[in-house]
Amino acid sequence: MTDPVGETPASAGIPQIWGARIPARNHNFTGRKDLLTALREGIKNNVAAAVVPYALHGMAGVGKTQLAIEYAHRFRTEYQLVWWIPSAQESLVRSSLAGLAPRLDLPPASKVGVEEAANSVRQALERGAPYSRWLLIFDNADQPEDINAFVPQGPGDVLITSRNPNWKGRGRVATVEVDVFPRAESIEFLGKRLSGALGEEEADHLADALGDLPLALEQAASVLQESAMSVDGYLDLLRDRIGDLLLEGEANEYPRPMTAAWRLAVEELERNYPNAVPLLRCCAYFGPEPFPRDVFRAATEGVSPELAEILDDAIKTNRAIAGLRRYALIRVEIENDRTLQMHRLIQGLVRNALTEEEGARCQRDVHLLLAEATPKDPDQTESWRDFAALYAHIGPTKAIDSTEPRVRTMVLAFARYLYVSSDQAGGASFSQQVHDRWAKVSPPDDLNVLRARRLRAILIRERGQYAEAHRLNQETLRIMRASGREDDEFRDLLLAVIDSSGADLRARGEFRQGREQDEFSLQEHQNFFGADHARTIRVMNNLALDYGLVSDYVRARELQERCYRMACRRPRPEGMSAMEEANSLNGLARAVRLLGEFRDAIDFGEEALALATEQLGLEHAVTIRASTDLAIAKRRAGRYQESLEFARATHERCLRVFGQAHPDTLASATSLVNILRTMNKQDEAVKLAKTVTDLYPDMYGPEHPYAFGALGNLALLHRIRGEATTARSMNEKALEGLENTLGRDHHYSLTVATNLASDLAELGDLSGAIGLGRGTLRRLRGLLGLDHPMTLACAANLSVDLEREGREQRNDAVQKEGEELYEDTVHRYARVLGLAHPDATVATERRHLDCDFDPPPI
Repeated sequence: MTDPVGETPASAGIPQIWGARIPARNHNFTGRKDLLTALREGIKNNVAAAVVPYALHGMAGVGKTQLAIEYAHRFRTEYQLVWWIPSAQESLVRSSLAGLAPRLDLPPASKVGVEEAANSVRQALERGAPYSRWLLIFDNADQPEDINAFVPQGPGDVLITSRNPNWKGRGRVATVEVDVFPRAESIEFLGKRLSGALGEEEADHLADALGDLPLALEQAASVLQESAMSVDGYLDLLRDRIGDLLLEGEANEYPRPMTAAWRLAVEELERNYPNAVPLLRCCAYFGPEPFPRDVFRAATEGVSPELAEILDDAIKTNRAIAGLRRYALIRVEIENDRTLQMHRLIQGLVRNALTEEEGARCQRDVHLLLAEATPKDPDQTESWRDFAALYAHIGPTKAIDSTEPRVRTMVLAFARYLYVSSDQAGGASFSQQVHDRWAKVSPPDDLNVLRARRLRAILIRERGQYAEAHRLNQETLRIMRASGREDDEFRDLLLAVIDSSGADLRARGEFRQGREQDEFSLQEHQNFFGADHARTIRVMNNLALDYGLVSDYVRARELQERCYRMACRRPRPEGMSAMEEANSLNGLARAVRLLGEFRDAIDFGEEALALATEQLGLEHAVTIRASTDLAIAKRRAGRYQESLEFARATHERCLRVFGQAHPDTLASATSLVNILRTMNKQDEAVKLAKTVTDLYPDMYGPEHPYAFGALGNLALLHRIRGEATTARSMNEKALEGLENTLGRDHHYSLTVATNLASDLAELGDLSGAIGLGRGTLRRLRGLLGLDHPMTLACAANLSVDLEREGREQRNDAVQKEGEELYEDTVHRYARVLGLAHPDATVATERRHLDCDFDPPPI
């Protein structure tokens, strides 16, 4: 056991898992013995079953992070696992925690998604398996609510660093206030940092002038070490600067000693590295998170001449960065991602020292550098890592406020990135800000404003805000058609909005109108882009979905197969992405399933899910839809246990990623309801089905076909539970609604009609059941064909009712009709699905089959 505050020898072993992000030990770390003692003793004495996090809080520059680093290194032999988690943003916390998964022999985020990987890690740590002695360090967590959900409740330890003092009173969180150095520790620190360069009295005077603030001491030491300045000279300058600061009234906003020390550091930088000053100012206008070093790889057109002079010369750029690093003005990370980072306090001081005009110029430079560094095609998955690294700087730099065309193009690329990477919540919020901001300062027919409105419509439609998406697209079309423009750039955007508005029609339940619009849209896209362009293939994919929604499954499959063959060519067609390739393959799997070819649907579906998981991640909307569709295909094929496992896992993932009131969550819930009913888990199925039935009208509208389809599924459960009267009433309402919106000759309407016939038979109205069944079977044969599983189910049910009616009424003709229909249906089952299929088994046992509804994506 190590002494609570004793030094761990450099030769001592490290834990089995030592996070790559843990900063190197500061060899100049000084003092803090009382804090380390209190912290270690408090942690050792914690015998509660649940972990008690320790929050190290204090103002900027006091060394909270350095204290956490020292604790990790000093007591590393007490732990089996130590992991560092940057916590300034919730997304960073989640991804950092998920990065631990492979080290715990858990599925990595690339296979199961970031959300699931992070949850798995948290649960494993709570169980203490495989490690019961672990330490997590959440660095720079300013808001307790941002990390509460990620803190494991188990046998390990948690440290939190934060400027926020409000951790006190936050339930089971112990707080440790980190203040400036005691004077003795300031002197000791300066003695280590400037070994032999100054006496104790000089160090005392310097510490006094700097208020014992560790970051200020570090900056002063950097200046003294890099320059030939005497301590007395530094103190004289420091006194002058503090007097200036008092006159300027800056002491209330920033720590006065830090400001003075910073000014001296900058003066020395100007003297020894004059070319570094423009870079210093530039760094101050990035966000406080690390940003890629490659942002400075070259000057882009339009940046300030003094900055361009540096960036156009790689040697000057490297020297400038080295100077900033030597004077402790930036942190340079070269081992992993090659990033630069400036402390938010120093950023504030730099910005505060500039005039308004100088600040605006620096901000514009940063916008242009970000625009140059931003990948050009957000649809390509290989660009997402770069987008993610830069996104943290879009908000802090106020890039949204720029009217520079290149910057606006960049902002739109980030909105598109949030959509294609399936960050729906972030995308909805970001697109709202962009649209609202631009609409205030630009004319309504400005193309960028129109592009922002279209992207917002797409992003909120993904979240089920269909009415608002429709309104936005209609407004965009109205403005564009009134503008009178005909140029190619305008035409490109107009076609994109027309394509988007087709989805609005589907969302409104206007399936035939959607098909007609997309047929027109496809022709226009072929004329403008050509038949092989990704944009054209995208519209063709939408049209295939339209055909499926009007029950023309043959045409849907033909189009979907064409889409897939075109999307999967190598090299990919211009503009085609992995997301669209996976979407096309899954669309083909769905179209094949709707035709009743369940085994092929499983084969295609498994391939689509594997492709989407590999390319997009498990939490992407396309992957989730592929998983939902595969669960349905497995159920239709009679592989019930596999279907249940898939459906349950997919629904749980939807709840975590999207929440309950979301189109994909409702689709996955519907799939789960149907397999639960099939496997006689009626209580769970009814509870979930009622929730789904309540949510569909709220999301799609009370007259939408999906709302009536969900009602039909609930009716099934009522009949199975012996409540045939309630089932009949619900199915009558569902059938009336579907006939009003889709007509009787539609798969959804005929599904409900088949079930309603079973309700009538259950209630003893065989004559009504047979009359409804005959008409439904005739329509199904005309719509789907004689061998479609839906047609066979209706035929099997009708044969049961005919045979029973003939027997009870002693009507040989009716009984014979039933027997002949039964023989024909069984023969077709044997050929289409095989007699071992559960549907064929129910049919041969002369029982009624239950037919259900699954909503395709809009």
